[in-house]
Amino acid sequence: MKRILPLVAALAFTAPAVAQAVDSQGAKQLSDSLARYFGKQAFDKGVLTVSVEGDAYRIALDIKALVDALPDQKPLKFDLAPYALMVTPRSDGSWDVASDFSQSMSFEFNGPEGPQSMELSIKGGKGTAVYDPNLAAFTSGTSSMAGMTMTSREAKQQVDVTAGAGTATVAATKSANGGVDFTATQKVSSFVETIKIDDPDSGTNFPITLRTPELSVDANGKGVRIKPLLDLLAFAVANEDEAKLKANQAELKALLEAALPVWERIDGNYGFKNFEAESPVGKFGATQLNVTGGMDGISQNGKIDYAIKASGLTIPQQMLPAWAVALLPTDIDLHFGGANIDLDTMARKTIEAFDLNKNPPLPDEFGKALVDDFKAKKPKVVFGHSTVKNGDIEVAMEGEVFFPDSKKPDGSVTVDVAGYDKIVDALKEAAKSDEQMAQAFPFALAVKGFGKTLPDGRLEWVIDTTADGSVKVNGAMLKGPDAAQDDSAGQDDNSGDDGANGTDDSTGGDDSDGGDNGGAGAKLQP
Repeated sequence: MKRILPLVAALAFTAPAVAQAVDSQGAKQLSDSLARYFGKQAFDKGVLTVSVEGDAYRIALDIKALVDALPDQKPLKFDLAPYALMVTPRSDGSWDVASDFSQSMSFEFNGPEGPQSMELSIKGGKGTAVYDPNLAAFTSGTSSMAGMTMTSREAKQQVDVTAGAGTATVAATKSANGGVDFTATQKVSSFVETIKIDDPDSGTNFPITLRTPELSVDANGKGVRIKPLLDLLAFAVANEDEAKLKANQAELKALLEAALPVWERIDGNYGFKNFEAESPVGKFGATQLNVTGGMDGISQNGKIDYAIKASGLTIPQQMLPAWAVALLPTDIDLHFGGANIDLDTMARKTIEAFDLNKNPPLPDEFGKALVDDFKAKKPKVVFGHSTVKNGDIEVAMEGEVFFPDSKKPDGSVTVDVAGYDKIVDALKEAAKSDEQMAQAFPFALAVKGFGKTLPDGRLEWVIDTTADGSVKVNGAMLKGPDAAQDDSAGQDDNSGDDGANGTDDSTGGDDSDGGDNGGAGAKLQP
C-alpha cells in the first residue's frame, strides 16, 4: 500500500482542469480523462469512481473491488476501505488535493509454503497538495500521520513494524531540459522493526530487532519524464488487444523514444539516528547511519553511486577475540558505484530493432551484438574515496576497475593506511595464542615491505592490474603476465588507464618518489 497510494495520487489528475464549477458534467469529464490511463473497465467494475461532494470531486480507489474482479487466485481474506482523494479545481488550472489516508487493512492468501497474511493500520493520516496538470506533478504538498503498525506473517517468518508520528513534504518544478525536477522528504519517529525467522527444517531460529528514534528519507530528481510515461500507460490501456498492439507498434516505438532518458538523475538518502540492531549475538549500533544511492537516467555515459556512512559504530565484542577489539572500526565512509554505463545506445537500438510481428521480436544474434556494444564503452566499477577509522588507525581506498573481453580486471586501486604499525602490533600479540594469526603476521610484515611511506607517515600501495594477468604494486612487478596469452588479448584495452597498465614505470599518476602526495592519502581521482 505504501507504493500503491502514491502512484494513484501521482496519476489521478492527468487531464487539464475541467470547468471551474464542480458539477456532474465535470465529474464525467474527469472520469473520461482518468479512463484513458486506467481503462473504462476500472469504472465499470467500481474500482475507480468520481463523484461530486460539495465543492469538490471525490476520486475513490477501491482495491477490494479490483480483487473481487480477478478471475482466479483470489485471497482467502481481504479487507480494505476505499482510498479517496478530494480535489477542487483552482482558477489557475491546477487542483487543490486533500486526503485522509488513515487506514486499517488486512489480507490473507495461500502462498507456496502455506497461508500468508498482512495487517496494516495508519492512524491520523492526512495530506494536502497542489497538483499542476501541465507538469503532471505536485508542485507542493505536505502530509502527516499519528502512527503506524504493520504485521506480516509467513510460514517461517513474521515481521512486525511500528512507527510514531511522521511528516512528509514534496515539491516539483519544470525542469530546464524537459520533464520535472522534484524534492521529497519524510521523517518518522520511533521506528521499530522486528523480524523473527523460525525454520525447523534448517534449524534456524533468529530474531532481530531494528530500532531508531528517527528515520528520515530525502530524495530529489532532475528531468523526470512523467508525461511521456503517462502516454505509454495510456497506449497500453488503448492497445490491450494483441493484434492492435502489433498494428500500432510504430506509435509504441515513438512513445518509448520520447520517454528517454526517463530521468536525468535521481538521488536518495535514508538516515537513521542512534540506530540499533539487536540479535542473538549481541547489539550492533551507530549514532548516525546514512545509506545513499543515486543513478543517472538512460544515457550514453551514465553513473551509479552508492554510499554507506556510519559514525559511533558499536559491535558486540563477545563475537571477537580479545586482540581484535582494539581494531574494531568506529567510523566508516564507503563510496562505490559504476561509470561509463551506456544504456542509451542499448535502449535505442532495441527500440529500433524489435518487431512484434516476428517471433521472436528480436533476432537471436541481437543480444550478443548489444552486449558487445555495451562492453566497447568500457563500463567500470568505481571505488570512490572510502575510509574505515578506529582511533589512530585509518584505512583509505579508491580506484577504478573494468573487465575487458579477457574477463580479467584492468585498472588501478590505491590503498593507504595510517597507523599500520598498530595493526602489526595487534597481530603480533594475537600470534602468541592464535595459530591463524601466527601465519598472518609474516604476511602483514611482507605487505608493509611493499608499501611506500608518504610524508605524513602513511603507507601507500598503488595496485595496478592489466588484462594480461599481470599485477604491479607501486610500480614493482608482483606477478607477470599469464602464460599462453594471445598478444592481442587485452593489450590494447588500456588506453584509458592513465599509465597504470604496467606498460611503463608509471603507477596511475603516482610519482615513484611520492613527492606529489603531500600526505593527503589516496590520490586517484576516477
